[in-house]
Amino acid sequence: MSINHHTAPFVGTVEKDPNISLIGTLAMLVEAPGDFDMGQQRRIWAVADALSSWPNVQEAVIGVTNVMLVFEQPPEDIGALSASITELWHRLPGRGADGKLIEIPVVYGGEHGFDLPAVAARAGLSGGEVVKIHSEGDYTVCAVGSSPGFGYLHGLDPRIFMPRKSVPSLNMRAGSVTIGGMQTGVAVLSSPNGWNAIGWAAVPMFDPKSDRPSLMAPGDRVKFRIDRIEL
Repeated sequence: MSINHHTAPFVGTVEKDPNISLIGTLAMLVEAPGDFDMGQQRRIWAVADALSSWPNVQEAVIGVTNVMLVFEQPPEDIGALSASITELWHRLPGRGADGKLIEIPVVYGGEHGFDLPAVAARAGLSGGEVVKIHSEGDYTVCAVGSSPGFGYLHGLDPRIFMPRKSVPSLNMRAGSVTIGGMQTGVAVLSSPNGWNAIGWAAVPMFDPKSDRPSLMAPGDRVKFRIDRIEL
């Protein structure tokens, strides 16, 4: 018996739908399916760009692998809206990381980089090697949140992965350059913080008096530069 390959059915990979859920009556959360990757985050950016101009959408707030829609009025037909968003998700290509390049000089170690020795010990590296790896990374701003102007940065080298602390530091200084799991960032406020401080940057992340208060925006790229190292 022979098989006609031209008429045999094609079995392809079916892309999963986004997870869509209501938050009260005036908000909806659209979450990327599956594990985090930058391809999914780029799709989130593209979907947020498109949804922000839809009728009744007051704001599209980008998160890490999700976007929250804030409505002016409660949507009349949740099912139809969810179906339209799902169709948009499958149709749109991801938006590239085409934002501005932000360069941030860092004083690594010292008084404000007090967790650098712990990061180095867990990685089995010297403090100087951790600084070299961190400063050579190319980082992308996935989302801005948690506190005004705080950018969640993707691109940390797995060699310097460091879990968040089970007991937060009580008063981490604003400007602290930190590692939390597989992400890095710059603290905006002086406050309790469970991320690991490896240095400090003088560049302000948030200026409420500016036309654009947040230095970082989703899709921006970040490079950390060594100002000096204090081991």
